[in-house]
Amino acid sequence: MTELTRDALGWSPFYMSQLDIEELETLTPARISTVHRDRVIGLSEIGTLELTLDPGITTAAVGVGDWVLCNPEQHRLTRVLDRKTELSRGTEYHTGEKQLIAANIDTLFITTSCNNDFNPARLERYLALAHDALITPVILITKADQTDDPDAYVDQARKLGRDLEVLAINAKSDTVIETLAPWCGKGQTVAFAGSSGVGKTTVANALTGGHAATQDIREDDARGRHTTTGRSLHQIPTGGWLIDTPGMRGLGVAEVEYGIDATFPEISELADQCKFRDCEHDSEPGCAVQAAIASGDVDPDRLKRFKKLKRENAYASETIAQARDRYKKLGKMYRSATKKKER
Repeated sequence: MTELTRDALGWSPFYMSQLDIEELETLTPARISTVHRDRVIGLSEIGTLELTLDPGITTAAVGVGDWVLCNPEQHRLTRVLDRKTELSRGTEYHTGEKQLIAANIDTLFITTSCNNDFNPARLERYLALAHDALITPVILITKADQTDDPDAYVDQARKLGRDLEVLAINAKSDTVIETLAPWCGKGQTVAFAGSSGVGKTTVANALTGGHAATQDIREDDARGRHTTTGRSLHQIPTGGWLIDTPGMRGLGVAEVEYGIDATFPEISELADQCKFRDCEHDSEPGCAVQAAIASGDVDPDRLKRFKKLKRENAYASETIAQARDRYKKLGKMYRSATKKKER
């Protein structure tokens, strides 16, 4: 790795504003490249640092891409700086916690392929997470060389958002670096998300010059096996940084209300025009969304997926107490209905 500066690592006034004079004089900023069970690896102007954590800081609270302050002489991490962006996904059982995927990402390459993996509903989930985190999403559709009509996939993907950048590529082509260069300049950070077997590792290797292991997809269902098992930060020769993440087939959402609305703007903007504030966009009178469906301005399948994500987000975001209260009310309703049926 060539000699690094803070600017080259992605440092900006946003992080500098969080430091006081004493910290500037005694501590060193570093960017986390790898998180282990009991230590982390950071990149800094003085080199690569292996750091243990101060009491009160756990590795669960540190993500790849984070900026931290450390004491290089003691090899200790003392503070995690506030993040510009944070990519997380919902957890189960209403814990109120999210699983941190990566930090301080500028662009999320949402990767799918020109085969059975292409799934608009799954892409919308990734888009909701990216929008909620204020990360710029770019959809990459790989295996464009293996279909007679890649434009058909591009057209479907572009319908999933306004001004959404969608690229159909051959992951093994020599043009990958040039195609993705606008998002991989000095100090910029990108990450990949998507199912396994769609070529994420191949594209990552093309960007970084690495040789990570890849595995072919299964011909029967177009799915692949996970080849990236941990998150890590890699330098891109064009000056940017890539955070590689494991393939994620199951992707829950929680507390991403803004992200869902931003993913379905043609629906969320119309919702404010409905006659009733609590309109379910079903059969209520004065529903602006249903009127738009009738006129052909809104895709009814998009509305179904919008409502499904909204329900899932509401359930995943509620507290344990709220969940118990909801289950109690449902139980009373079912018991009441049963008694009436038995009469």
